[in-house]
Amino acid sequence: MKMNKKLVAIALCALPMAAVAQDAFDVLQNSQTELRGTSRFMSMAGAFGALGGDISALNQNPGGIGVYRSSDIGITFSLDINNSKQDGAADGVSQTKFNVNNVGYVGAARLNSEVMPNINWGFTYNRINSFNRHYRGGINDIQSSMSNFIADQVNQAGYTEDDLAYGDNYDPYFNSYAPWIGIAAYNAYAINGQNGQLVGIADGYSSGYSDFEVIEKGHTDEYSFNFGGNIKNVVYWGLGFGLTDLKYDSYNFYGENISNAYVYDAGNNALVNGTANYGVTNYLRTDGTGFNFKIGAIVKPVNELRFGLAFHTPTYYRLTDSYSVGVGATMTDDDGNVLTDEEAWSNDGYDYAIDYTIKTPWRLIGSVAGVLGQKGILSLDYEYVNNKSMRVGFDYDDYADVTDRVKTYFKPSHIIRLGGEYRVSPDWSLRAGYSIKTSEVEKDVDNGNVEITTVSTNPSYKYDNKVQYITAGVGYHHKQFYLDLAYVYKNRQSVYNAFSPIIDGSNYITNEAADIKDNNHRISCTLGFRF
Repeated sequence: MKMNKKLVAIALCALPMAAVAQDAFDVLQNSQTELRGTSRFMSMAGAFGALGGDISALNQNPGGIGVYRSSDIGITFSLDINNSKQDGAADGVSQTKFNVNNVGYVGAARLNSEVMPNINWGFTYNRINSFNRHYRGGINDIQSSMSNFIADQVNQAGYTEDDLAYGDNYDPYFNSYAPWIGIAAYNAYAINGQNGQLVGIADGYSSGYSDFEVIEKGHTDEYSFNFGGNIKNVVYWGLGFGLTDLKYDSYNFYGENISNAYVYDAGNNALVNGTANYGVTNYLRTDGTGFNFKIGAIVKPVNELRFGLAFHTPTYYRLTDSYSVGVGATMTDDDGNVLTDEEAWSNDGYDYAIDYTIKTPWRLIGSVAGVLGQKGILSLDYEYVNNKSMRVGFDYDDYADVTDRVKTYFKPSHIIRLGGEYRVSPDWSLRAGYSIKTSEVEKDVDNGNVEITTVSTNPSYKYDNKVQYITAGVGYHHKQFYLDLAYVYKNRQSVYNAFSPIIDGSNYITNEAADIKDNNHRISCTLGFRF
């Protein structure tokens, strides 16, 4: 049944499950942005689309550069305290990070023209997303097993036990033989052959629990070059070109302990009843660069009212993924005797690497703001994120199957930002804001009624159901110098899925999922000078 398994396990465990790059949920992850920028911008929840006049606002609505009447230079520091935990758990995992969120310069040139009073240009660095996150948890009384998921996938694809054992001629580029995930599971005794089919270790009489841990690190930085001006101090316009730098590293572990399981007895070359304890550890590194364009305008029909509109093209990324993985499994019989105890690790950290391109969603932002006398500002932004427009391909030639999955899995998300500022004295201002982002996935995906395709060596996937920000801040402005402080509270509700559900008639396999909550705190300080 299982011939020469040890000989091929180590060689095979580093191979990917498919010869494509990222799939739908991977491009979703790499498309994320969050509320970051200057302290004034963050303390008003980023509701600056109709205001402008702030270094961070240029990345949101380039038309904001036309509001400037003088030059501006500033830098923003922040201290992030992140806590993530499984919903219902007593304790989470906390991390503290120091960041430079934003550095920028705006130059203003006054013109002797009533039609075009000034032309402005600027450069900004913005950390638009941080991937730093660490969470772990467990699922009690699991209803299915990752091994059953893998076995079903292999059976649906028409592969046999001989295909899984025949590893010497496996070609990861053309996928001539079974995908990595099936070969690795077979050679780690997590799936087995029975009556011409592959079977997982769990059946209707099995019971058990799982545990998982995910550590993510990295960031997305944007370097933006902007140009704009104003027309008769009524219409403010701007154009922006952005260069992005993305780095992402992840460690992902998922393991199961299952009783009354089908386990392989190597001594007797047979399946017997016993206990299975196994885990899969994945490492992923993604890095690359991209570019985008932005156009925007602000219209001020009267001094008390302003409207803003901005459009962001997709960011066009060229990325490289590299993977490595390890599989470990211990199987015992009902008397506690060890039947198999295998470890298969990729050779000395060997990575399989692949290059590809992605397109993030395009975005449309509409804004309105009111100026309340000389004391207050109230601003509202609405942002439409067309997640269905995301694409994965090679040299921007899109993969048709991934495009279909993007359209099936995702829906547009909506972001609402509300911010206010009140000037308590000529030098001091108080600020507050609120922002909410809606779910990115279709209801059937969230309910586990859609099969999810993943690539590389990791069958898990995750998504956010809701992201909220509550913000506050204080600003001091004296002559040409300004100092702003902000506090940002972020609450994120996410779903971690260990593997996809299988919708296959009577062979329905639910996925194992856990709700993850983030409660993050940020304190930031911006120092700036206008001249």
